[in-house]
Amino acid sequence: MRTDGYFIAFEGGDGAGKSTQVGRLADALRAVGREVVVTRQPGGTALGRSLRDLVLHGASMAPRAEVLLFAADKAQHVAEVVRPALAAGQVVVTDRYTDSSVAYQGAARDLGADAVHALQMWAVEDLVPDLTVVIDLPEGVGRARRGAVHDRLESEEDGFHASVRAHFVAMARGNPERYLLIDGLQTPEAIHASVAARLRSAGVLP
Repeated sequence: MRTDGYFIAFEGGDGAGKSTQVGRLADALRAVGREVVVTRQPGGTALGRSLRDLVLHGASMAPRAEVLLFAADKAQHVAEVVRPALAAGQVVVTDRYTDSSVAYQGAARDLGADAVHALQMWAVEDLVPDLTVVIDLPEGVGRARRGAVHDRLESEEDGFHASVRAHFVAMARGNPERYLLIDGLQTPEAIHASVAARLRSAGVLP
């Protein structure tokens, strides 16, 4: 089993079950002796928590302002959390990363996926995950799972979330070597089993 650092991101629409799968995977990795750093974006640092509150619960803002704030969160997150953990040989598991900005602001906000991707890559100094798991879920199901409380992005109309979903799927299908696309309508156990199988093939799990 490989012992070097490994970077895993979970992506998908709101309500897809990413947080549940992050927790399951972290438990499985720790059970085989791996050191694991669990984090999220936005919000994985002190600065990130302030930015998270601003972009998800603050006043409305221009789309370009929104994407720049998300990029600032990621820049700090990578410098403070992700790169040091990888350098120490740890496994980093994050709930969202740069692909969320490409899907939400680039595609759904219509700022241009290529432009937003370039901004994100500049912010994180081109650090991409070894594996990105995209949990695909119909936007209506995601909305029902979230219940009555929604942040500023979750409150967007279904058409917005449909655009997010379509872009995640397109990214995953376009690069199957780096992405794992999973049907989010499966049970949590089945989703975890698919993730674990992929990581066993990469030597991250025995």
